[in-house]
Amino acid sequence: MPNATLPFPTRLNLLEETRFEKLPVAVYPTKEVAAGHVAARIASLIRSRQSAGQPAVLGLATGATPVGVYAELVRLHREEGLSFRNVITFNLDEYFPMQPTAPQSYVAFMHEHLFDHVDIEPANIHIPDGTLAPDEVAAFCLRYERLLEEAGGLDLQLLGIGRTGHVGFNEPGSAPNSGTRLVTLDDLTRRDASRDFGGKENVPTKAITMGIGTIFKARELMLLAWSGKKASIIKKAVEGEVSGEVPATYLQLADNVEVVLDEAAAAELTRFDTPWLVKDCAWDDWLIKKAVIWLSNKLEKPILKLTEEDYNSHGMAQLVTERGPAYNINIHIFNQLQHTITGWPGGKPAADDSQRPERALPARKRVLIFSPHPDDDVISMGGTFIRLIDQGHDVHVAYQTSGNTAVWDDDVLRYLEFAIDFEGSLGRDASYLRALYADMRQFIAQKQPNQPDTQEIRNVKGYIRKSEAIAGARYAGLPDDHIHFQALPFYESNKLAKAPAGEPDIALTRQLLQQVRPHQVFVAGDFADPNGTHIVCFNIVAEALRRLRQTEAWTADCWVWLYRGAWHEFKPHEIEMAVPLSPQEVIRKRHAIFKHQSQKDRPMFPGDDAREFWVRAEQRNRETAHQYDKLGLANYEAMEAFVRWHF
Repeated sequence: MPNATLPFPTRLNLLEETRFEKLPVAVYPTKEVAAGHVAARIASLIRSRQSAGQPAVLGLATGATPVGVYAELVRLHREEGLSFRNVITFNLDEYFPMQPTAPQSYVAFMHEHLFDHVDIEPANIHIPDGTLAPDEVAAFCLRYERLLEEAGGLDLQLLGIGRTGHVGFNEPGSAPNSGTRLVTLDDLTRRDASRDFGGKENVPTKAITMGIGTIFKARELMLLAWSGKKASIIKKAVEGEVSGEVPATYLQLADNVEVVLDEAAAAELTRFDTPWLVKDCAWDDWLIKKAVIWLSNKLEKPILKLTEEDYNSHGMAQLVTERGPAYNINIHIFNQLQHTITGWPGGKPAADDSQRPERALPARKRVLIFSPHPDDDVISMGGTFIRLIDQGHDVHVAYQTSGNTAVWDDDVLRYLEFAIDFEGSLGRDASYLRALYADMRQFIAQKQPNQPDTQEIRNVKGYIRKSEAIAGARYAGLPDDHIHFQALPFYESNKLAKAPAGEPDIALTRQLLQQVRPHQVFVAGDFADPNGTHIVCFNIVAEALRRLRQTEAWTADCWVWLYRGAWHEFKPHEIEMAVPLSPQEVIRKRHAIFKHQSQKDRPMFPGDDAREFWVRAEQRNRETAHQYDKLGLANYEAMEAFVRWHF
């Protein structure tokens, strides 16, 4: 009988660990594993209803989050005989106005990812109608609610969450008893959708959505979220106070709700972000560093001034008991941070490197910087790039993609006009260029949002960015034969959603690595890139290095450093190498970024940060330096930060 008591303390521990959470939360290692569990729940519901001779009524969501769930349901249908004959579906929302044949429509989305691949009856599919006349919308919304009731109500409603906290398109300010209706979209929601529409100006300003009250009528609710992009809003939804400013918090008032997350989306929940506030911890160096920096920032005190009372009053008494006294902990973490700072990112020759982030030997290193887009190198690590060259290292840069989707159409015409005039000034026949120019101008005048460019236009856009990349790298001091343009095939797929990376991408990267045989590799680790290019490019380099490591001895001496800066920066506790920049070096970095004129003033895809790239890069670098200063370290003008990746 002793074992009968084991679950009880386990439950107590879990309750203590999740005491900040006001909703049940299930966390899975990856989004793929999480999506598989959700799909299994849905399949079980469908089969249970089939056995009872009843329909399964599902509320479905759209967007990137449920794609993996739908893919697994399709697999279950094809490989395990899961039938959708008894399934009735109601989608949460649709843009308004919106033609069902438009690629951005949720009708097209649902057919592409689910309906066209299973045996569901077309009559059982319900999606809000984006083609209605404005004066027909109110009556349609009432009919939609009535159809839901006639179907017996929703058995299960899938929900995603937007960065405004919306569920469905219930934006901040929505009432908890709201029904299906026409709503105005938040500006952030439209910005997040801008890439799908070829610019925010093309995103509809309105949508038809089920209301919070409608959603609450479902017998079971599942809110899904993947990736670190959703971590901050998930914390508000799960741990925050109920508020119309974050509509997802209304789920705290509903019965039978579950929040399903991957580890990245759960990262800011208290039990993962600051676990010492909810439980005893296994204190390793990484967690101690994170906790001490957190305490220093919370109290706005330099690390060396933290006291035992500070630790004891903020959930860290266990740390002082196990690793104290406080002064020893302070010194240990202060020294760790001090040792991340180096003005020698390639290692300092003839110096004791035991406390430095990089090796002293070899004194002259071969360095390969991978830049996903043609400007990521100078935006994210331009100061370090320049310093590596200045300090005599053999630096190469590889531009992994052409970046040709991020050039304005009028720039294409401007450059071609220049080419026509230049040919004419040399007395050459420019009739071919004039004919090409006329075709391009006509195409651009009639171009629909997100319509793929012609090959000729894409080529010109690629040439523009290539010339800018060369100018930036030359300004940094790089010779032309050390500038490599990979034009990875995945990016040139001519699709709105880029093709996944494949063997040709890995082979090209492997060949370049074999050619350079670098001691240092710098790779973009800023996976918040809204275009999704950075993570694909990182995975290509990672896979190429993994394969090379199995057969080539030089890879044992190859260190890989991740950089950020274009979208987000590493947090202080994550940083393993911090390269300080002087005021003059900040200016040199700025001028290197200025060489990318097509991205100046107004980049095509700015994400949710309206600042120009050079402005956001400088301000982030200065903020990193300010963070170090607040912790009690030297006060530098700016810092570029890096994290080492172990493969």
